[in-house]
Amino acid sequence: MNKLSGGDAIVKTLIAQGIDTIFGLPGVQNDALYNALYDHKEHIRVLHTRHEQGAAYMALGYALSTDRPGVYSVVPGPGLLNSTAALSTAYATNAKVFCLTSEIPSAYIGRGIGQLHEINDQLGVIRSLTKWAARITSPAEAPLLVTEAIRQLNSGRPRPVGLECPWDVLQTTNVVDKIPAAAAPFYPAVDTEAVEKAAKLLGQARNPMIFVGRGAMNVSEEVRHLAEMIQAPVIGYRTGRGILDSRHYLSHPNPAAHTLWPKVDVVLALGSRLQIPQMSWGVDDDLTIIRIDVDPVAHNRIAKPDLSIVARSEDTLPILNPLVEKHNRQRPSREAEMLELKATTKERFAYLEPQISFLNVIREELGEDGIFVDELTQIGYTSRQVMPVYKPYTFISTGYQGTLGWGFATALGVKVAHPDTPVISVTGDGGFMFNVQELASAVQHQIGLVTLLFNDNAFGNVQRMQKHLYGNRVIASDLHNPDFVKMADAFGAQGLRAHTPKELRAAIRKGFAENGPTLIEIPVGDMPSVDKFKAGARVR
Repeated sequence: MNKLSGGDAIVKTLIAQGIDTIFGLPGVQNDALYNALYDHKEHIRVLHTRHEQGAAYMALGYALSTDRPGVYSVVPGPGLLNSTAALSTAYATNAKVFCLTSEIPSAYIGRGIGQLHEINDQLGVIRSLTKWAARITSPAEAPLLVTEAIRQLNSGRPRPVGLECPWDVLQTTNVVDKIPAAAAPFYPAVDTEAVEKAAKLLGQARNPMIFVGRGAMNVSEEVRHLAEMIQAPVIGYRTGRGILDSRHYLSHPNPAAHTLWPKVDVVLALGSRLQIPQMSWGVDDDLTIIRIDVDPVAHNRIAKPDLSIVARSEDTLPILNPLVEKHNRQRPSREAEMLELKATTKERFAYLEPQISFLNVIREELGEDGIFVDELTQIGYTSRQVMPVYKPYTFISTGYQGTLGWGFATALGVKVAHPDTPVISVTGDGGFMFNVQELASAVQHQIGLVTLLFNDNAFGNVQRMQKHLYGNRVIASDLHNPDFVKMADAFGAQGLRAHTPKELRAAIRKGFAENGPTLIEIPVGDMPSVDKFKAGARVR
């Protein structure tokens, strides 16, 4: 046993759990934690940001692109609250984000005295945005609770966790037992009888379809094998993109899936909420729904499936695929049909210019392994349907949370996790300014992210709705912007401007050649909306 401060105990346990990076901001309530981080800086690096939301978003990008814990540390009260948009986005995207915050001194918690940074029920706030949260009440508790936090992150449905540690506990020195090794995660056992039933249904299906969400990210090869066995189109939207390479004849976006939907007889949802088909396209008695999801609560949240398997896709598909092969009916290849559908879908998308031309350049310059981070802007919306994605973990999206302004800071975290991989963030002028201050962090830490800023001098999507849905009642959506190229230069970043796809290609290449960050402004006007593909009900 050793005598350690609460801060030392936390940092030593993080290192023992394999954490080597932490994002955050120091402050008086967590000074003892940062003292410990200083003492162990050869084992764990600290990337400090200019705002708490930047730290949390960077942890989110780190987690989303690696499937490893992304850890951030902030002061309590306003510091924590500044980070909660990112924490809610981590919850929505099933990301392994670890919120580590300090707290006011233990003796004053819950008394409403008005201590510095005091808020009502801080732990309750954290619990509302995480799957698990706790308070460290002594240095001796720190190793066990940090270890449990990491175990919770890696167990069941991945979602964020939170720990708070009062100011005095971080500073106090006490006897601490040995630092525990990493705890094994827990997962539900696979119901093999249910898998057998699923295999029979899929094997005999005449028009099956597979929907994939983030819960299928680690079974890309198994999904491909299953899809080819039963000749099932695979649909990945936002968080499921790249699980099946977009170039595969069975890989399709939502509009193509809706075209096929009336004839689908068996649908398999792998780690997906299946929200759009169930709530927008409709289901009937002729459709059999099979769900494989590690979260038992998720299965019945929208509608009760015909067959539920509460387990990870990683544990289920290795059992399912051989059984499907055993029960599979003879079926012809659908390659010609699916390639024709791809061509038809491409024609339907052709009006989305200039987005498609810009996205084609981005895709080509990213190469096979490059990572794309979307944003709430027309280029981002279009990318979710049109841009080819080749591999898992290479298309980073907000999922259902739709958090405006998340993209730039999140992409910085992605680049920190993948320093040798090309990473591109697309953003609008409105969203970019939510986290513009993190240009300073990118320069200071030499984070070589290339950011493409499509500038229409407006909250463009809001303004479009004001014009077309509300009788041209344009209010609070016009924006006054700086000269973004000069601004980037002032921060010490490379600032460039491109007006055409050809100019953008050259600018991206200059950006990739830089060690530090590059901001490329692309002045644009109104762009056509992808919303016309919000399709109607299932009609057989």
